[in-house]
Amino acid sequence: MNKTVIEFKDYSFKYHSQIEPTLHDINLSIQEGEKILIVGRSGSGKSTIGHCINGLIPFSHKGDTAGTLHILGQDANTLDIFSRSKMVGTVLQDPDGQFIGLTVGEDIAFSLENSLTNQKEMHSIVKDTAAMVAMEEHLSFSIHHLSGGQKQRVSLAGVMVDDVDILLFDEPLANLDPATGKSAIELIDTIHKEMNKTIVIIEHRLEEVLHCDVDRIIVMEDGRIVADMDPDSLLASNILEDISIREPLYVKAAKYAGCELTANMKPAHISTFDVNRCRNQILSWYNQFEAASFTSKSESILELRNISFSYGSGGKTIENVSLSIEKGEMVSIVGRNGAGKSTLSKLICGFIKPNEGKILLNGLDITNDSIKQRSERIGLVMQNPNHMISKHMIYDEVALGLVIRGAAEAEIKERVEKTLKVCGLYPFRNWPISALSFGQRKRVTIASILVLNPDIIILDEPTAGQDLRHYTEIMEFLSELNQHGVTIIMITHDMHLMLEYTPRAIVINDGKKIGDTSAVEVLTDSALILDANLKETSLFELANRLGVKNPLDFIGRFISFDREAKQKWQ
Repeated sequence: MNKTVIEFKDYSFKYHSQIEPTLHDINLSIQEGEKILIVGRSGSGKSTIGHCINGLIPFSHKGDTAGTLHILGQDANTLDIFSRSKMVGTVLQDPDGQFIGLTVGEDIAFSLENSLTNQKEMHSIVKDTAAMVAMEEHLSFSIHHLSGGQKQRVSLAGVMVDDVDILLFDEPLANLDPATGKSAIELIDTIHKEMNKTIVIIEHRLEEVLHCDVDRIIVMEDGRIVADMDPDSLLASNILEDISIREPLYVKAAKYAGCELTANMKPAHISTFDVNRCRNQILSWYNQFEAASFTSKSESILELRNISFSYGSGGKTIENVSLSIEKGEMVSIVGRNGAGKSTLSKLICGFIKPNEGKILLNGLDITNDSIKQRSERIGLVMQNPNHMISKHMIYDEVALGLVIRGAAEAEIKERVEKTLKVCGLYPFRNWPISALSFGQRKRVTIASILVLNPDIIILDEPTAGQDLRHYTEIMEFLSELNQHGVTIIMITHDMHLMLEYTPRAIVINDGKKIGDTSAVEVLTDSALILDANLKETSLFELANRLGVKNPLDFIGRFISFDREAKQKWQ
């Protein structure tokens, strides 16, 4: 029988900055060699559990604890942060936050250098560890020249050199494109199977993690464990739906059709799911609804003509890209990490100037306009709201752009209050920003752009790290803005967002435009998916297994029904 490596008993934790505990009476045992997934809404306490395991609590985040926590049989209260790091290796959501070395080899070797490992042994360990994560050919590469997936592999190698027993992954998929995310889950699975490591994964994206088997799923809500089940049993229940955690799309389709799922139907993965037991119900449901119809736009608002750009003397980051965005459109720009999506947004906003080509706004050439001139008409909302916020109070933050532009006080008050009402922030107008949730802060950054009356808003990963409820709130809000005539361009790795909210998707790969079609067609084009590091939606596989003649139509009808259901729920 495997030994217990992590054990919480009647464990509670309260941050010093909060009145109420974040964790309540946690009882959880994790056995040696298990792979555990922890899910829950934002603020449910799942990340706090991770911090308790790896020692960030109490060494970085101070608070009061009750009950006991044992790691590898030792009382966590007796372990210093160094001792804990030799037991638990943590791979953070943002790999850049844990890099020390300038090159891949230096970063992997950092822990060994601290332990005074002799150089010959160090070289051998670094080479072997890099091979485990398929980075042995990149040891001399600069960390900053790696893709998102490669950075994550280096982070993993950096904690594996100590031969830790427990690996903790904190939202490992958050910044990865779909195919790289799939590879990351496969890599974690390989390490789990070949090295018998105990794996703990904290992640929002349930369906992607379940690409490979997990032993148990722990569901958190309001600081408590509300479920501790095998994946098949959990997905057959309504627990995830009841607390607004996104279920796999094929499971959602089956439940919409009225199917009574059981664990015996193996719903944890589309390839094992016994579709035959609910085939008739799903097909009957599918035939009742029509796919969404989207009105075609006609007037171009933004046009890129043969745009090329390169950083320094290297190859072209953007090469001969031409595209047109219609007035009032809501469009996704998708592609692998490092494809050039963010560079494209910088070119549109004027942060960098193209080496070749022209950019037109409402038919006028703005190629040589300054950033200030562009910002009057084009607004950019960054992925992390904390990177944009510079004021303490909500009203002051939203007013800042108008103040800088010298608008009259009466005009500022009128426009800010109107924008706050549109964004659902008016009741909080005199609040400090520090009192807001992540999702509310995101709205503040959108409001600070919207108050300037831009023609176009560009959003970089608008829903990254959001649970289903916050995701829906933000996207329905953006959809409402779009219905009021604001043109919205979204850079995203979230294929469900692309399917659900943007009729059109532009696909970028290696700085070139390789696709410009409907979102549904993008995710059913195997060649495009391969080139752009995307991933087929499980709805496509479900449609094929059901024998649906037109899988595109099946996906379209599901998206329409799902959108309508969530709007009612909202």
